[in-house]
Amino acid sequence: MRKTAAQNIPERPKSPRLRKSPHPLARAFFARDPRLVAPELLGKVLVRQEGRSLRAGRIVEVEVYLGADDAAAHAAAGETARNRVLFGPPGHAYVYFTYGMHYCLNVSCMREGEAGSLLIRALEPLAGISAMVRARGLDERKHRDSAQQLRLLASGPGRLCQAMSITRSRDNGKDLTSRTSDLWIGDDGYSARGIIRTPRIGITKSVEMPLRYFIAGSEFVSGRRRGVSRP
Repeated sequence: MRKTAAQNIPERPKSPRLRKSPHPLARAFFARDPRLVAPELLGKVLVRQEGRSLRAGRIVEVEVYLGADDAAAHAAAGETARNRVLFGPPGHAYVYFTYGMHYCLNVSCMREGEAGSLLIRALEPLAGISAMVRARGLDERKHRDSAQQLRLLASGPGRLCQAMSITRSRDNGKDLTSRTSDLWIGDDGYSARGIIRTPRIGITKSVEMPLRYFIAGSEFVSGRRRGVSRP
């Protein structure tokens, strides 16, 4: 049977959506070893709220950073003016500028006075996609209609910060557990399955530590999948 022209037209990708209105995670969720928090944070939602406008993305990839025993961590040399958020209350945003190019978003973990954090490496865009595209200065028509372009919106720590308009001056120290904040992390009832653990990527110290976690099969994960193992 010959296919018609209409049958040969590829389907437009289905837009990912929030399952329900997310509610902020409790501070106690983050007041633990980040190696315990990491697999549970996957599938949660990062929200940028600006009046009635909302941008949201599902967290599909994170990396753990520890304290003095982790040479790759900003907290390894102790508390400074720059990294003070890491030693403060859990559940706060630690934002830094790297390589003179882009920002990275971390969330503080552990009890106050103890350093530990999670770097959010990739998001699956859920809401406010047009706003994300504009924030990145991309072609909205391509990113609305192309699954491949949608994957590139927030796959990587620099990309997701750009897509969510996250900067150090604007967001460093913000409480990510409070809905009164314009940047927070919530739960919409989604449960992540098939979590994978690998060594961290894009670093030169403590590269052997298997502290990168991502959702298996996610098309929005960044980087390589070397050294795959289960948590």
